[in-house]
Amino acid sequence: LGEARNAADPDRAAEARHWITPPHTRAPYGIPLTSLGPRDLGRRMPMRDFTGPLPGLPLPALRFERHAQVALLWTAHDRPADWLRAGQALERALLVATRHGVRTSMLHQAMEWPDLRAAMSGTRQRCHPHLLIRFGYGPDGGPTPRASAPARLPGQATGDHDGVTGEQARG
Repeated sequence: LGEARNAADPDRAAEARHWITPPHTRAPYGIPLTSLGPRDLGRRMPMRDFTGPLPGLPLPALRFERHAQVALLWTAHDRPADWLRAGQALERALLVATRHGVRTSMLHQAMEWPDLRAAMSGTRQRCHPHLLIRFGYGPDGGPTPRASAPARLPGQATGDHDGVTGEQARG
């Protein structure tokens, strides 16, 4: 439902397409088209489609597991300290999954809509959802570019990001 809403919203769809970089370009930020994962041939999993309605850019479709494993990352409260703990837990889960050859997909679409995010907590009173994570097996993804060290350091201007310094990027 969240992915359908995102696709129907012209501004959100345009933003998603903005992050995709065409093959053989050297953009400092973004996701190369060749790094996007496959779509679910059975359309059971709401995988994020960053390409939107762009002509000539269909993602390959593969059969996913019949019973995909999905986990909800949540905290008892919704404070900055809880956001940090959720991020730490996500980091740990991703590292453990990678070590065991398990692929992950972030199913964050529902978290972008307040009513859908609230529905994720169900009847639990102290449940603040942060992210749905799909765990499964599949092919290796393509590589993604890494920003240079100066681009990652706060307050360092590099000249290759349209004049945006690290400080400006942080807001």
